[in-house]
Amino acid sequence: MLKKVAPAVTRVGFIFNPDMSAYYDQFLPAFETDARQHSVKLTVARVGTETEIDAAVGNLAAAPGGGLMVPPDAYTLVNRELIVQSTAYHRIPVIYSYRQVIKEGGLMSYGPETSDIFRRSASYVDRILKGANPAELPAQAPDKFEFAINLKTATTLTVAPTVIALADEVIE
Repeated sequence: MLKKVAPAVTRVGFIFNPDMSAYYDQFLPAFETDARQHSVKLTVARVGTETEIDAAVGNLAAAPGGGLMVPPDAYTLVNRELIVQSTAYHRIPVIYSYRQVIKEGGLMSYGPETSDIFRRSASYVDRILKGANPAELPAQAPDKFEFAINLKTATTLTVAPTVIALADEVIE
């Protein structure tokens, strides 16, 4: 998605807090393999302070072709305003996991439709309250995903109208 929105991207930063999301280290080899298939170099930014977030974004901005992925991570979610402001200042295309960030000025998101997750969770709560054993309920994974893009932010990065047309939701 990031390459579709910003074809000039050749380096993608992957930013997360290892104290809150240590499991990302397990997925990095697969992410790096996927990045190579798209002619992109993946750089990992393990952040734990606002200064480290600024440095990670600044490193991406230091040379042309930088982009950023912000995966689901409690720390980056709490610090989303700083990430949105810093990437906007440096004009770095960024993809988030949560649509909420796009309403707050982030460029784009691709992730599970959270309202669907909550809606489906209600049926589990209902079943448990009626006596079902939670251990016997089948695990569920998200099955609805959405691509959202912030039109105002997209215009500052000259995103192609054809990509904007692909979005499930365009936030103005």
